[in-house]
Amino acid sequence: MARYRRVVLKLSGEAMAGGTGFGIDPQVVVRIARELREIRDLGVECAVVVGGGNLWRGVSGSMRGMDRATADYIGMLGTVMNALALQDALEKLDTETRVMTAIEMRAVAETYIRRRAIRHLEKGRVVIFAAGNGNPFFTTDTTAALRAAEIEADVMLKATQEDGVYDADPSLVPKAARFEEITYLEVLSRGLKVMDTTAISLCMDNHIPIVVFNIATVGNMVRAVRGDAIGTMIRGER
Repeated sequence: MARYRRVVLKLSGEAMAGGTGFGIDPQVVVRIARELREIRDLGVECAVVVGGGNLWRGVSGSMRGMDRATADYIGMLGTVMNALALQDALEKLDTETRVMTAIEMRAVAETYIRRRAIRHLEKGRVVIFAAGNGNPFFTTDTTAALRAAEIEADVMLKATQEDGVYDADPSLVPKAARFEEITYLEVLSRGLKVMDTTAISLCMDNHIPIVVFNIATVGNMVRAVRGDAIGTMIRGER
Protein backbone atom coordinates (compact mmCIF):
# COMPACT_ATOMS: atom_id res chain seq x y z
CA MET A 1 0.00 0.00 0.00
CA ALA A 2 1.26 3.46 -0.91
CA ARG A 3 1.70 6.14 1.74
CA TYR A 4 1.32 9.04 -0.67
CA ARG A 5 -1.42 9.99 -3.14
CA ARG A 6 0.60 12.25 -5.44
CA VAL A 7 4.39 12.45 -5.70
CA VAL A 8 7.05 14.38 -7.60
CA LEU A 9 10.21 12.44 -8.39
CA LYS A 10 13.32 14.56 -8.98
CA LEU A 11 15.52 12.49 -11.26
CA SER A 12 19.03 13.70 -12.01
CA GLY A 13 20.47 13.55 -15.48
CA GLU A 14 23.38 11.54 -14.08
CA ALA A 15 20.92 8.81 -13.09
CA MET A 16 19.92 8.45 -16.76
CA ALA A 17 23.56 7.88 -17.71
CA GLY A 18 24.09 4.94 -15.35
CA GLY A 19 27.74 4.04 -14.86
CA THR A 20 28.91 5.79 -18.01
CA GLY A 21 28.57 9.29 -16.53
CA PHE A 22 27.51 10.77 -19.86
CA GLY A 23 24.67 10.27 -22.31
CA ILE A 24 21.60 8.09 -21.88
CA ASP A 25 21.87 4.42 -20.90
CA PRO A 26 18.76 2.68 -22.34
CA GLN A 27 18.92 -0.17 -19.81
CA VAL A 28 18.96 2.25 -16.88
CA VAL A 29 16.06 4.22 -18.36
CA VAL A 30 14.01 1.03 -18.77
CA ARG A 31 14.67 0.07 -15.13
CA ILE A 32 13.54 3.49 -13.94
CA ALA A 33 10.45 3.24 -16.17
CA ARG A 34 9.55 -0.14 -14.68
CA GLU A 35 9.65 1.28 -11.17
CA LEU A 36 7.56 4.26 -12.22
CA ARG A 37 5.00 1.91 -13.70
CA GLU A 38 4.94 -0.07 -10.46
CA ILE A 39 4.32 3.15 -8.55
CA ARG A 40 1.52 4.08 -10.94
CA ASP A 41 0.01 0.60 -10.50
CA LEU A 42 -0.14 1.24 -6.74
CA GLY A 43 -2.62 4.00 -7.52
CA VAL A 44 -0.13 6.82 -6.98
CA GLU A 45 -0.24 9.90 -9.19
CA CYS A 46 3.35 10.33 -10.34
CA ALA A 47 5.11 13.36 -11.83
CA VAL A 48 8.80 13.44 -12.73
CA VAL A 49 11.22 16.34 -13.06
CA VAL A 50 14.33 15.36 -15.02
CA GLY A 51 17.71 17.06 -14.97
CA GLY A 52 20.15 17.31 -17.85
CA GLY A 53 23.56 16.96 -16.24
CA ASN A 54 24.33 13.82 -18.25
CA LEU A 55 24.26 15.92 -21.42
CA TRP A 56 25.12 19.49 -20.42
CA ARG A 57 25.64 21.68 -17.37
CA GLY A 58 24.94 25.38 -17.67
CA VAL A 59 27.36 26.29 -14.88
CA SER A 60 30.19 24.40 -16.59
CA GLY A 61 29.45 26.16 -19.87
CA SER A 62 29.49 29.59 -18.26
CA MET A 63 32.79 28.80 -16.54
CA ARG A 64 34.29 28.26 -20.00
CA GLY A 65 33.24 31.73 -21.11
CA MET A 66 29.76 31.08 -22.46
CA ASP A 67 26.97 33.48 -21.50
CA ARG A 68 25.28 31.93 -18.42
CA ALA A 69 21.73 32.39 -19.67
CA THR A 70 22.59 30.76 -23.01
CA ALA A 71 24.35 27.90 -21.25
CA ASP A 72 21.31 27.32 -19.04
CA TYR A 73 18.96 27.26 -22.03
CA ILE A 74 21.13 24.57 -23.61
CA GLY A 75 20.82 22.61 -20.37
CA MET A 76 17.03 22.92 -20.54
CA LEU A 77 17.09 21.33 -23.99
CA GLY A 78 19.10 18.47 -22.48
CA THR A 79 16.31 17.82 -19.97
CA VAL A 80 13.85 17.56 -22.85
CA MET A 81 15.97 14.84 -24.47
CA ASN A 82 16.02 12.91 -21.19
CA ALA A 83 12.27 13.35 -20.79
CA LEU A 84 11.55 11.99 -24.27
CA ALA A 85 13.79 8.97 -23.62
CA LEU A 86 11.93 8.23 -20.39
CA GLN A 87 8.58 8.71 -22.09
CA ASP A 88 9.56 6.22 -24.78
CA ALA A 89 10.54 3.61 -22.17
CA LEU A 90 7.30 4.11 -20.22
CA GLU A 91 5.07 3.87 -23.25
CA LYS A 92 6.76 0.64 -24.30
CA LEU A 93 5.54 -0.65 -20.93
CA ASP A 94 1.98 0.41 -21.82
CA THR A 95 2.11 3.33 -19.40
CA GLU A 96 0.41 6.49 -20.59
CA THR A 97 2.83 9.40 -20.32
CA ARG A 98 2.87 13.09 -21.10
CA VAL A 99 5.94 15.30 -21.43
CA MET A 100 5.26 18.92 -20.52
CA THR A 101 7.86 21.59 -21.18
CA ALA A 102 8.31 25.06 -19.71
CA ILE A 103 9.60 26.23 -23.10
CA GLU A 104 7.08 25.85 -25.91
CA MET A 105 7.99 23.13 -28.41
CA ARG A 106 4.67 21.76 -29.57
CA ALA A 107 6.15 19.33 -32.10
CA VAL A 108 7.56 17.10 -29.35
CA ALA A 109 5.73 17.92 -26.09
CA GLU A 110 2.87 19.79 -24.46
CA THR A 111 3.47 23.23 -23.04
CA TYR A 112 3.23 23.21 -19.25
CA ILE A 113 -0.16 24.29 -17.93
CA ARG A 114 -0.80 23.57 -14.26
CA ARG A 115 -4.44 22.54 -14.56
CA ARG A 116 -3.72 20.30 -17.53
CA ALA A 117 -0.87 18.61 -15.67
CA ILE A 118 -3.17 17.88 -12.72
CA ARG A 119 -5.81 16.50 -15.08
CA HIS A 120 -3.26 14.14 -16.66
CA LEU A 121 -2.28 12.90 -13.20
CA GLU A 122 -5.91 12.34 -12.22
CA LYS A 123 -6.31 10.20 -15.35
CA GLY A 124 -3.43 7.98 -14.24
CA ARG A 125 -0.82 9.29 -16.65
CA VAL A 126 2.82 9.76 -15.65
CA VAL A 127 3.69 13.42 -16.27
CA ILE A 128 7.31 14.34 -17.04
CA PHE A 129 8.23 18.00 -16.56
CA ALA A 130 11.10 19.16 -18.76
CA ALA A 131 12.99 22.36 -19.65
CA GLY A 132 13.25 23.40 -16.01
CA ASN A 133 10.93 26.29 -15.18
CA GLY A 134 11.79 28.06 -18.42
CA ASN A 135 14.17 30.55 -16.84
CA PRO A 136 17.96 30.56 -16.58
CA PHE A 137 19.77 30.67 -13.22
CA PHE A 138 17.38 28.14 -11.64
CA THR A 139 18.21 24.50 -10.98
CA THR A 140 15.97 21.55 -11.72
CA ASP A 141 15.84 20.95 -7.96
CA THR A 142 14.08 24.30 -7.64
CA THR A 143 11.82 23.34 -10.55
CA ALA A 144 10.90 20.10 -8.77
CA ALA A 145 10.01 21.99 -5.59
CA LEU A 146 8.01 24.53 -7.60
CA ARG A 147 6.07 21.88 -9.52
CA ALA A 148 5.44 19.91 -6.31
CA ALA A 149 3.89 23.02 -4.76
CA GLU A 150 1.87 23.84 -7.89
CA ILE A 151 0.31 20.39 -8.25
CA GLU A 152 -0.09 19.97 -4.47
CA ALA A 153 2.11 16.87 -4.23
CA ASP A 154 2.26 15.02 -0.91
CA VAL A 155 6.02 14.48 -1.10
CA MET A 156 9.07 15.16 -3.21
CA LEU A 157 11.30 12.16 -3.88
CA LYS A 158 14.90 13.21 -4.49
CA ALA A 159 16.75 10.39 -6.30
CA THR A 160 20.53 10.73 -5.89
CA GLN A 161 23.76 8.75 -6.08
CA GLU A 162 23.94 8.64 -2.24
CA ASP A 163 21.72 6.73 0.17
CA GLY A 164 20.61 9.82 2.04
CA VAL A 165 21.83 13.08 3.56
CA TYR A 166 25.17 13.03 5.41
CA ASP A 167 26.81 15.51 7.76
CA ALA A 168 29.82 15.54 5.40
CA ASP A 169 30.69 14.28 1.94
CA PRO A 170 30.90 10.48 2.43
CA SER A 171 33.26 10.18 -0.53
CA LEU A 172 35.76 12.42 1.28
CA VAL A 173 34.94 11.64 4.92
CA PRO A 174 34.64 7.86 5.51
CA LYS A 175 33.09 8.36 8.96
CA ALA A 176 30.40 10.75 7.75
CA ALA A 177 27.08 10.07 9.50
CA ARG A 178 23.79 9.69 7.65
CA PHE A 179 20.67 11.37 8.96
CA GLU A 180 17.47 9.33 9.10
CA GLU A 181 15.50 12.55 9.59
CA ILE A 182 16.49 16.19 9.49
CA THR A 183 14.57 19.48 9.35
CA TYR A 184 14.61 22.00 6.53
CA LEU A 185 16.20 24.56 8.82
CA GLU A 186 18.99 22.17 9.82
CA VAL A 187 19.78 21.51 6.16
CA LEU A 188 19.98 25.25 5.52
CA SER A 189 21.94 26.16 8.66
CA ARG A 190 24.48 23.34 8.16
CA GLY A 191 24.92 24.22 4.49
CA LEU A 192 24.28 20.62 3.43
CA LYS A 193 24.47 20.27 -0.34
CA VAL A 194 21.57 17.90 -0.88
CA MET A 195 19.59 20.57 -2.79
CA ASP A 196 19.96 24.28 -3.43
CA THR A 197 18.60 26.65 -0.81
CA THR A 198 15.77 27.92 -3.02
CA ALA A 199 14.40 24.40 -3.44
CA ILE A 200 14.64 23.65 0.29
CA SER A 201 12.96 26.95 1.15
CA LEU A 202 10.11 26.32 -1.31
CA CYS A 203 9.44 22.90 0.21
CA MET A 204 9.63 24.34 3.73
CA ASP A 205 7.20 27.16 2.94
CA ASN A 206 4.72 24.73 1.36
CA HIS A 207 5.16 21.93 3.92
CA ILE A 208 6.33 19.39 1.34
CA PRO A 209 8.50 16.66 2.88
CA ILE A 210 11.53 15.46 0.91
CA VAL A 211 12.77 11.87 0.82
CA VAL A 212 16.39 11.56 -0.33
CA PHE A 213 17.42 8.06 -1.47
CA ASN A 214 19.80 6.16 -3.73
CA ILE A 215 18.37 5.65 -7.21
CA ALA A 216 20.93 2.92 -8.01
CA THR A 217 19.30 0.48 -5.57
CA VAL A 218 16.57 -1.38 -7.43
CA GLY A 219 13.17 -0.94 -5.80
CA ASN A 220 14.03 2.16 -3.78
CA MET A 221 11.51 4.35 -5.58
CA VAL A 222 8.71 1.97 -4.70
CA ARG A 223 9.92 1.67 -1.11
CA ALA A 224 9.97 5.45 -0.79
CA VAL A 225 6.38 5.70 -2.04
CA ARG A 226 5.30 3.01 0.41
CA GLY A 227 6.83 5.00 3.24
CA ASP A 228 9.57 2.51 4.10
CA ALA A 229 12.45 3.84 6.19
CA ILE A 230 15.05 4.39 3.47
CA GLY A 231 17.41 7.28 2.89
CA THR A 232 16.71 10.54 4.71
CA MET A 233 13.44 12.34 5.39
CA ILE A 234 13.62 16.15 5.36
CA ARG A 235 10.65 17.82 7.02
CA GLY A 236 9.59 20.52 9.45
CA GLU A 237 9.65 20.33 13.23
CA ARG A 238 7.29 17.80 14.71
